[in-house]
Amino acid sequence: MTTATTPGLSAAVKPAATSAAAAANAPVARSRGHGANVLRRLVRNPVAMVAAAIIVLLVAMAIFAPWISPADPFATSMLKRLKPIGTEGHLLGTDELGRDLLSRLMLGARLSLFMGIAPVIMAFVIGSAIGILAGYAGGFVNTALMRCIDVLYAFPSVLLAIALSGALGAGITNSLISLTIVFVPQIARIAESVTTQVRRSDYVDAARASGAGAFTIVRRHVLGNVVGPIFVYSTSLISVAMILASGLSFLGLGVKPPQPEWGLMLNTLRTAIYTQPWVAALPGVFIFITSVSFNMLADGLRSAMEVKQ
Repeated sequence: MTTATTPGLSAAVKPAATSAAAAANAPVARSRGHGANVLRRLVRNPVAMVAAAIIVLLVAMAIFAPWISPADPFATSMLKRLKPIGTEGHLLGTDELGRDLLSRLMLGARLSLFMGIAPVIMAFVIGSAIGILAGYAGGFVNTALMRCIDVLYAFPSVLLAIALSGALGAGITNSLISLTIVFVPQIARIAESVTTQVRRSDYVDAARASGAGAFTIVRRHVLGNVVGPIFVYSTSLISVAMILASGLSFLGLGVKPPQPEWGLMLNTLRTAIYTQPWVAALPGVFIFITSVSFNMLADGLRSAMEVKQ
């Protein structure tokens, strides 16, 4: 009698255990297929692809600037100062000290892109960690962390960046710290909101019911479903970071001369706006094109991932 009952009980328990395991592992399988679908939809978006191509060209220009620059970006000549666009030997003219503007724009892409991407990456790591912890823990931990974040989030980004840079002093390192602090609250709020929604999902409940620990659930089931939306939002902040970094350099709180950086170049060329307006506007044009490209790429990623703000 016992031998007859045991197989029946085992047959009843085995499908239930299999179903629970399948439910717990379902998000992982869906995330892999979803990644391929996202890439396919992104490639089919012509606007996003054009933006990505522009960004790749700018990054390549920044990397290879020392080897492809037509002239020495630091060589000055008072006899050649403020030459117009199309001058022989200086395709985009010269700046207020006679330095080749094209060479300085190419080399300046290094610092401009670095100041736009680096603080967003650091804020992405810090803000995501804070937001995911607050969203998954909930309760008192959520309240304590998010109220502290709200204190920083209450200040406008521009004013907070200027205040922090002014307090820390001018320089690349201090600008990176200031911009990182500016973006951490924004990313943390998005991470907390998305994590709170995922924490209440059925597959998280199934994983919890199967005996998985909090760390395992966060690593296997939460991260894969929240990193995408956070990454898309962070991508849209790169253009804002570039504009803020350029603004800090324009005010003398960012990169110091003679290092080329697009915001600093705008500052030094502002006196030439009435004599050579097209030359003076070129760094602003590069900032505009780069910012728009990152925004269009972020919009394409958002559409491909079907992320709703």
